[in-house]
Amino acid sequence: MEIENIIKTQKMPDHARTVINVIYTAHEIENRITDAVKPYDISIPQFNVLRILKGRKGQPANLCTIQERMIARMSNTTRIIDRLIDKGLVRRKQCPQNRRKVEIFITPEGLELLDRASTAVTAVEKEITDRLTPREIEDLNTALTRLRSQKP
Repeated sequence: MEIENIIKTQKMPDHARTVINVIYTAHEIENRITDAVKPYDISIPQFNVLRILKGRKGQPANLCTIQERMIARMSNTTRIIDRLIDKGLVRRKQCPQNRRKVEIFITPEGLELLDRASTAVTAVEKEITDRLTPREIEDLNTALTRLRSQKP
């Protein structure tokens, strides 16, 4: 369905139609992924932190490293980490070499939950992208990268 029909408006200029279409579609995808991780009692940002920590392959990450790698960079990363600690999915430890530095690790419980949640997220991602050919996926990724890299 065309974006104008979805938001019940008249034909828009191409530039407005494109931006609104990207924003609307991003929210739709976010809602689908939120639904996929909800049974695991985690949010998308918590899921993202768990993936970042798993990618460290047992090495700790500090708050700055996690923030740099977040999909949605937000100021409440500390709160996200605190919630994951409360759930037993990550742990925090003071760095032995630099007491001012805090190291964050994923726990075995966090790894197990992440593996289960990743299966659900992957299924949603595939369901969404199955509507596109491999060439369309490549072209879409190229176009999105170009949109992000434009200078104001």
